[in-house]
Amino acid sequence: MTDNKASLSVAVTLESGPTGPGSIDDFELFYARRVLNRFRARLGRQGLLDLLAADIEEGNSFLRESARTSDGQFEAGTTVLSARGLTSGEFLAWMETAFAADENALLTAHPEHYAMTPAGDGSFNVVENIGPYVCSFYMGGWGTDSMAWAADAQELLPETEFPHKMSSNLFLADGTVVGRALTQFGDTADGFTANLTVYMPTSCPKDVLEHHLRHYAVEFRNWICAAAAVRA
Repeated sequence: MTDNKASLSVAVTLESGPTGPGSIDDFELFYARRVLNRFRARLGRQGLLDLLAADIEEGNSFLRESARTSDGQFEAGTTVLSARGLTSGEFLAWMETAFAADENALLTAHPEHYAMTPAGDGSFNVVENIGPYVCSFYMGGWGTDSMAWAADAQELLPETEFPHKMSSNLFLADGTVVGRALTQFGDTADGFTANLTVYMPTSCPKDVLEHHLRHYAVEFRNWICAAAAVRA
C-alpha cells in the first residue's frame, strides 16, 4: 500500500524524452480529456444519463432538501477571471452560439459536464456536479418576477464597468429553486473581466460552494479559450 505522506515529498522532474511542449501534468490532462471524450461519444447523451440515473436522483434529493432546510436563503461566492486578447462581446457572442447549437463545446469545458441542452419552455437543462453530487437542474427565469432578486443582489457591479449581465435561477424539474447565478462581464484595456457569482442554499456544506467556484474557473477558462480559438 502506498504511503501518501511519503509520496507527497517525492519530486519527479522530466529531463528528456518528449520533444513537444508541456509538463507531465499537461500530458496527463491531454490523455484524461481524450479518454473522457471517447466515453462520452460511445455512450451518447442518453446512455450517459441512464448510467447516471441513480446518481442524479441522489443529487437532486440533496439539492431539494438543502433548499427546504435553507428556507429560501442562499450563500454567495464569486470567481473572478481576467482574459486578454478577447473582448467580452466576442466571448458572449460565442457563448450564445454554443448554448444554442453546440453542446459538445459546452461539455468539453469541464470533465463533470454530462448534458447541456435547451428545454422546450425556454429554459436550459444542465447535468453536472454540484459539489460531489451529480445533479440535473434548469437555468431560466429571465424577465420574470422570480428574478427580482438580481436587481438588488449585493454582488451587483456598476453598469458602467460591467455592462454585460446575466442572471438566472437554478431549479429542479418540479420548480424547486435550488440556487442562483449572476455573471457580469466588463472590458479592460487588453481584454475583459468575468465576475462569476453562484448562490447555494445556506444549509449546503461549505465545500459545495467552494467546489462550484473551482468549477466556474475551469469551465469559463476553457470556454474563453474556445472562443478565442474560433476567432483566430
